[in-house]
Amino acid sequence: MFAKDTLDQITRRFGYIEARLMDGVAPEEIAPLTREYAELKPVVAQIAAFQQAVAARTDAEAMRDDPEMRELALEELARLELALPDLEQALRVALLPRDAADARPALIELRPGTGGEEASLFAGDLLRMYQRYAEARGWQVQIVSQSETELGGLREAVMRVAGENVFARLKFESGVHRVQRVPVTESGGRIHTSAATVAVLPEAEEVDIDIPAQDIRIDTMRASGAGGQHVNTTDSAVRITHIPSGIVVLSSEKSQHQNRAIAMQVLRAKLYDLERRRADAARADARKAQVGSGDRSERIRTYNFPQGRMTDHRINLTLYKLDAVMQGDLDEVIDALTLADQAARLAEMEA
Repeated sequence: MFAKDTLDQITRRFGYIEARLMDGVAPEEIAPLTREYAELKPVVAQIAAFQQAVAARTDAEAMRDDPEMRELALEELARLELALPDLEQALRVALLPRDAADARPALIELRPGTGGEEASLFAGDLLRMYQRYAEARGWQVQIVSQSETELGGLREAVMRVAGENVFARLKFESGVHRVQRVPVTESGGRIHTSAATVAVLPEAEEVDIDIPAQDIRIDTMRASGAGGQHVNTTDSAVRITHIPSGIVVLSSEKSQHQNRAIAMQVLRAKLYDLERRRADAARADARKAQVGSGDRSERIRTYNFPQGRMTDHRINLTLYKLDAVMQGDLDEVIDALTLADQAARLAEMEA
């Protein structure tokens, strides 16, 4: 059962923030209060639903001794006994500590892994899959940087996605995605296995990560294109090396000024992610039971085109609707991953 003081404290805090926002607050307080209000609103709604059901059960138990109300009271008690476990579970989930980055925009970084040109083509397929998923949810999508092979595959791409709870929905996509299919480059009709890596990073702001000028080295170079008219003849590409961590980021769009901004944006996200991972390492034993965002080298999913199936290996989920998945229909697998993570965290708290 839940501590009444805790539930009352959350409800009071929500009421206080609501009143502050209605009365008007200083400009610098609007964003943090609005964010906290949005986070608490579904929690308070769940608290109210649970408390109303508990109060209704108490009333029904009292009416059970009244001969005229006994039948109605028993019906109500039967209904509430069925509803209360679900309401209690929903409230437990709502009270789970939130990942501070869940509401942030995300940077999705895609690279081909093993498999040569087929891996590059598959990385391009994944980029389009995430674009379609984001657009279907009404999120804003921006290709931050993209480098293609001559056959239209990806050498590397970074996509920024902004909207409601973007990182919360996409954070479980990090890892190695494996594909089994007959490549377009294969003339013999043989099935090949290739892979691409996906890294989903919460976007970091300058206030999150301070990067002293002496900690980075910036190099400019000639950008490499796919050939022909795409060859870049100016030294516009920018490579930034973060000396303390050894992290290297590269941006090779047309504008050197734009490339510096892009590279710094990606570097901040990588350093912010590194700090988050260091904090998570402090409770590594507990994370073993969790879905987490996964080791970037971990094979998390297989896309088998001949059989039309997608398997997520972390939760042993197999869906026979690969065409729909590649068109961006990802909600079923993301919902399952989210539920598995919630269940693991609940088990950890109750252990």
